[in-house]
Formats: sequence, C-alpha cells, structure tokens
Amino acid sequence: MGQEVFKQMLREKGLKVTAQRMLVLEIMAAHPGEHLTAEEIFDLARQAYPEIGLATIYRTLLVLVELQIIDKISLDDGFARYELGRKPGSDEHHHHHAICMGCKTVFSLEEDLLDDLEQNLKERLGFEVTDHEVKLYGYCRACRDKRGSGSAADIAERGGNQ
Repeated sequence: MGQEVFKQMLREKGLKVTAQRMLVLEIMAAHPGEHLTAEEIFDLARQAYPEIGLATIYRTLLVLVELQIIDKISLDDGFARYELGRKPGSDEHHHHHAICMGCKTVFSLEEDLLDDLEQNLKERLGFEVTDHEVKLYGYCRACRDKRGSGSAADIAERGGNQ
C-alpha cells in the first residue's frame, strides 16, 4: 500500500494525516509479515526522525489499532506486535499464524482456513462470525530435522523407523 492509500484510510476514519501516522504506516508496509513490536517500530522511526519519542509511537499505534487500520496481535512471546490491518473496504478476516516452538519463526497463513466452519455456524445457529484469530503451534521443518524426531508422517517420509 502506498502513501495515498494510507492518507485515504486515515481521512476515512476521521483522522488528520500526520507525519507520525504516515511514518508508522510506511514502516509497517516496508516490513510485511514481520509482526513488529512498538520498540522495533520506534527504532526504525528514529532512523528517519531522530527526535521522535517512544510515547509518540505508542500513542500512534493505539489510535491506529482502535480504528482498525492496523492489528495488534499476541504471539505468546510477551510482546504486543503489530501488522497492517485489512485492505480498505475489505471484510476479510485476519490471517492465521503458525508459530515454531523451536526457532520462534512466525509463518503468516493468508488463506482463511475457517470459511466452512463459519458458514456452518451461520446456517445452523444463525451466528455470524465477524473475525477470528488462529495461532497454530508446532515445529518447522528445520527444527524437526534438528530434533531428529517427528510425526509418523515425518518418519515415513524419511524412509522408515528411527
């Protein structure tokens, strides 16, 4: 997303287009899939604006989250993390995350894995899901290989018993 899209998003939400808001959005757009913490955003912001304060970054993130321009997520590592929200005018859900318990790599899964379940809930119970968050925990291929063990499918894939 470019500057004009960000400006439009801010204006549609009734916000002034400020240098700080634009900077935070541009940083996040420049780091897709990285799930940045406020401190990481602050460090990147200081490269362009050395005078910016951490409190300004926190206030900006709070406003952008409240207005659903960005998403605040927890990956169970003790840090609040942020990512760009849904595309303007979209009713898509957040994407899902697969988190490696070995190396802590976070994989973003863009496809919505729960479409069928949501449709079933709507048809059977009249319950319409407006959003969800899914975190899957396990081990990536590299960590499974380092551990030397895996599921039965992994063992079969490697050619037999261990």
